[in-house]
This record gives sequence, C-alpha cells and structure tokens, in this order.
Amino acid sequence: MIKGIGIDITEIERVKKAATAHSQFIQHVLTPTELEQYSQFSGQRSVEYLAGRWSLKESFAKAYGTGIGAKLGFHDIEIIDNQYGAPIVIKSPYNGNAHASVSHTAALVMTEVILESENK
Repeated sequence: MIKGIGIDITEIERVKKAATAHSQFIQHVLTPTELEQYSQFSGQRSVEYLAGRWSLKESFAKAYGTGIGAKLGFHDIEIIDNQYGAPIVIKSPYNGNAHASVSHTAALVMTEVILESENK
C-alpha cells in the first residue's frame, strides 16, 4: 500500500550557486557515504549529483509528510546510486519500502519518491 508520494523539481544552477556561495552547503546536504560517491564525479556530473540528492531528499520529505526542517533533516535520509546509476534509499526514518527516481535535463532535475508500507 502506498503511504506517500513526493515529487520535486529543482534548478541545477540554483544548487550550483548555493554550493559556490556557502562553503558548508555540500556537507549540509550530503551524508558521508553520499560525499564519497559525489567525490567520484567532476564538472557537470558532480553538480547533477548534488542537485539530484537535494531534490530526492525534498521528494522524500514531501512523501513522508514533514518537509525538511525540525523533524527531518538532510542527513536523516541517505540515497546512493547502485551499480547501474539508480538511486537507492539506504537510510531513512521510514520503516517501509522507499522507491526513488531521478531524471535530469541540462537545467532541471526532477525526482519522485514513493513510500510503501511493509504490510501488503
């Protein structure tokens, strides 16, 4: 049973500007494991990864029903790419299954997260 759906669209350039303007932005958004994966990328691909994680976490927070804030922070959610490049939620406060999807254009990243209950 679906418990929540969250969708987000983020401008990649906006995330790039935030990362450039604020020295701790990347560490604020990414967990240590995500930082490790992020460090493997350079140029536009690194910006896409960062914007994708921002957007995925926003989507998760919307599906969870809290938004990012006092009850749910960026480090409460960890999403890494599997060997095929698909985002996998590996850590979150949600006990059921979390399904994530991400897609990019040159300017935008669009993400969706579906939270599914454990009971079928």
